[in-house]
Amino acid sequence: MAAPAGADERPGSRRDSGRGAESLEALLSRLPPALSPRKRSTSQPKAEPPLLRTSKRTIYTAGRPPWYTEAGTPFKEAFVIGLCGGSASGKTTVANKIIEALDVPWVVLLSMDCFYKVLNKEQQELAARNEYNFDHPDAFDFDLLISVLRKLKKGKSVKVPVYNFTTHSRRKEWKTIYGANVVVFEGILSFANKELLKLLDMKVFVDTDSDIRLVRRLQRDIMERGRDIVGVIKQYNKFVKPAFEQYIEPTVQVADIVVPRGGENFVALDLIVQHVHSQLEKRKLRWDIAALASAHQGQPLPKSLSVLESTPQVRGMHTIIRNKDTTRDEFIFYSKRLMRLLIEHALSFLPLKPVTVETPQGTVYEGKRFHRQRITGVSILRAGETMEQALTAVCKDIRLGKILIQTNHDTGEPELHYLRLPKEISEDYVILMDSTVSTGAAAMMAVRVLLDHDVHEEKIFLLSLLMAEMGVHSVAYAFPHVRIITTAVDKKVNEEFHIIPGIGNFGDRYFGTDAPSAWCESESTDY
Repeated sequence: MAAPAGADERPGSRRDSGRGAESLEALLSRLPPALSPRKRSTSQPKAEPPLLRTSKRTIYTAGRPPWYTEAGTPFKEAFVIGLCGGSASGKTTVANKIIEALDVPWVVLLSMDCFYKVLNKEQQELAARNEYNFDHPDAFDFDLLISVLRKLKKGKSVKVPVYNFTTHSRRKEWKTIYGANVVVFEGILSFANKELLKLLDMKVFVDTDSDIRLVRRLQRDIMERGRDIVGVIKQYNKFVKPAFEQYIEPTVQVADIVVPRGGENFVALDLIVQHVHSQLEKRKLRWDIAALASAHQGQPLPKSLSVLESTPQVRGMHTIIRNKDTTRDEFIFYSKRLMRLLIEHALSFLPLKPVTVETPQGTVYEGKRFHRQRITGVSILRAGETMEQALTAVCKDIRLGKILIQTNHDTGEPELHYLRLPKEISEDYVILMDSTVSTGAAAMMAVRVLLDHDVHEEKIFLLSLLMAEMGVHSVAYAFPHVRIITTAVDKKVNEEFHIIPGIGNFGDRYFGTDAPSAWCESESTDY
């Protein structure tokens, strides 16, 4: 891609520092008269909310539409924009302005600064004296960085280290980032690794005058990172400037576009945004709910389905909760009874190992035991939450997670809005809970979320009080190893995707609310 008018066509070298728009003396004069380092105690990174604030608006990095097909397989990979440039060149500013102009609902901003290596004691001492080279390629954990970016490109969730620039160390708590339509990756050495370059769909070099970069670095390191001015200048002359000339500046040759003046170059930013939009349009795929509804008509129910035996007791409770005239108290009471039976039935499918115990009478009993594996419950909000009490009543010390999936009324697609899963869930047996499953769209999205967190498909149990045949087929087709467990399966779904004869809107009947008009949840009439 050619550079825009007014930009460098293909600069072979950066501009001389003395030829910048502003002299070093003029820029230094802008610094406050008494710069005092920020206290170390206030420099700890804070947890980032699921949004990105820009100068004009707030972009919520939530509401993600399906990133997989009706067969459960991911769509085309995310579009990755790589931003490279010298220290304090304005890469993050450019990244934020690109994201703001793109106006996409789901976006991830990944910084190379998160991937500094863990320093040993000797390196820590050098860093404290501003004698450690943080601008050298050896300072970065490229293996971890490439692994993280590769997963993000595939739409999977990743754990990203949080680096503390005051103490030169990683925090114990890593942040979780989820895949996106667009991933913006920025760093001083974004183009310095061949494997990393292969993951970038668009490469942008941010070119800023060296004097401006130095003054920005002075302001940032002194005010935000607790450094002193002498140490910052020493580090700049010894490491930053030579590293730029040796490792960063030459990589401009691989850039698709060069952006002089950073975030102020609106012509270049517009060109970038237009190209990304065209690429996203080519990759756009829509879910076809109608096709999902008709795909499996007349097919026998899958073997992965287990329906609770329809005893007179179970059928009697269904009669009560399906009756539109049942009071809310009775609806809650008998729903909870069914949930308890459903949970007990589901637990019978867990792998149990033979075990021998001694009874109080001194005799031996040959029994069974669930052996050394955790169970985690995940509810699909809001109605799935009603099943948590029954689960915790029979599973001691179980961990719980939550997923919120809502319907986009413009596209008709389910969207992921909220996600909170326990740590280290990948080896757990996961009991995924929703009150009803109609088309299976919300359940499929929830299963895909678990798979993207490396949960084994055969360790996922989908539990629901009532399912439609359509939803059962949809989930089983996409994820044949997921065990589907319910108390009843109804045959029909009407044009509005209500289960027929059904149970109504479970969440509204349970919580005593009316369905909000602006959105609907997984248990409502849409899914």
